[in-house]
Amino acid sequence: MAPRKKLSKSARKPRASSRRNSRPQRLWPGDWFEKLVAIQKRLRDPGGCPWDREQTHHSLRTYLIEEAYEVLDALESGDDEKFVEELGDLLLQVTFHSQIAAEAGRFDVSDVIRAVHEKMIRRHPHVFGEKRAKDSTEVLKNWHRIKAQERRAKDSADPSTATERKPESALDGVPRAIPATLEGLQLTKKIVVKLREETGEIQHALKAGDGPKVEEELGDLLFAAVNLARFLHVDPEIALKNANAKFVRRFHEMERLAADGGRKFENVPRAEKEALWLSAKVSEQARTGPTPKSVPAEEAVTARKAGQRR
Repeated sequence: MAPRKKLSKSARKPRASSRRNSRPQRLWPGDWFEKLVAIQKRLRDPGGCPWDREQTHHSLRTYLIEEAYEVLDALESGDDEKFVEELGDLLLQVTFHSQIAAEAGRFDVSDVIRAVHEKMIRRHPHVFGEKRAKDSTEVLKNWHRIKAQERRAKDSADPSTATERKPESALDGVPRAIPATLEGLQLTKKIVVKLREETGEIQHALKAGDGPKVEEELGDLLFAAVNLARFLHVDPEIALKNANAKFVRRFHEMERLAADGGRKFENVPRAEKEALWLSAKVSEQARTGPTPKSVPAEEAVTARKAGQRR
């Protein structure tokens, strides 16, 4: 059963004493993994669990993020029994998504394991090959170099992906699915939203030059935003993911505009970067519609100039 059907941690967790009295059968890790994969398949098969059979990659997104957070919580607690349990829940998400993909004939869990196995071999030539790395800094440097080589090799093998791939960006390598607000979503119990009040308190802290207070009030503002999302029945994690994706699109457009003008983005003055940002924003709104809200005339002129700078 996937973790969302459990009513509580205590309800599904046997007491430590009972675990000690009933020692699990000693099997190889691979044997236990095969059993887990078989269980997940049984839950998804006809006649299995209705809840599991209804799930999709999309419906499981929040659960995947939540389980990762619970692993971190267990790690910090120092409770190995809890750590084992939460790592298992996270592993279950891997088998769950793999089973859904296998049913569609796309890939199965063996493909997932093979892919990461082969990648770890390739990315560690200092262990499995003839290369040498004197320290962790060199290891990371080699990792990124090998990753770039793999990307180029993939493009060479399939030219269609090369033509679709976007130019290299300063944002490359930044994960798109970094969890941001799920903990706040879980802790939220109240509906009262104080966004305006918290914004005012941040302004006061800024005027006072009180750094720690600014951090505190910004945290309050974020928490209030999560409260608002809960009240509006919006998953803040998904909303922020969408906002992150929008930022990346506009950032890439800014880089493109700078390149079209014969300049590297990092060499563009700050004021012009702001103009490029506005130009990217206006351009995106024009493409996606509906009609964007009006932009002040002065800003619109600046944006156009930034976009036309060649």
